[in-house]
Amino acid sequence: MAMRKFAVTPGFEVGGTLFKPEQLAVLGSIVGENARIELTTFKQLYVEMDEERIEEVEVQLKETGLQIHPAGFVSKSLITCNFCRGAEDSGLDVALMLDEAIADHPVPNPLKIGYAGCGLGTSEPLLKDIAVVKIREGYDIYVGGEPRGLKAGIAKQLHSGLSSRQLVPVIRRLISVYQEAGKKKEKYSRFVERMTVEKLRVLTQAELEAV
Repeated sequence: MAMRKFAVTPGFEVGGTLFKPEQLAVLGSIVGENARIELTTFKQLYVEMDEERIEEVEVQLKETGLQIHPAGFVSKSLITCNFCRGAEDSGLDVALMLDEAIADHPVPNPLKIGYAGCGLGTSEPLLKDIAVVKIREGYDIYVGGEPRGLKAGIAKQLHSGLSSRQLVPVIRRLISVYQEAGKKKEKYSRFVERMTVEKLRVLTQAELEAV
């Protein structure tokens, strides 16, 4: 029996990334007894199951409100805070826009992009590959966080005071540069170190000025 893996997430809202009991019940009832379900560090469930049944299972999961994403070497769905200051104050609409724009792009190594609705950073954005932090009415972008290993470190600021309209073009440009210049299986933190923050700042300047 050929097995294949895909990712499942409920998306997010005020209160965080929450799976509903009925969604988990449907998931457990339809994937089959040989399936494996893994909790990832980026708020997705990886489901590995019989490849022949994946298409029908994905349809049923989407009907419960779940999102389906590819597993593996892609940019992951947005990792967010719990929007504890409310949808408007924390920029929930901006996070939803970002999530739709940045997820599922093929990349040299799995890419984790984080979002925090205020400077408290409860989603630990500076440990992500790319991070957006809302500061009052503007947004700061950071790159190159590394949460694990002997070379763990926080991300470095790339741009500050951006408008919500500038975020998607800049982050998409960062993803495209990584696609074009990143080495196979090269972690984004190492890629940033090799490219330098200064060069990435220059490479994304045109996106800032175009909006």
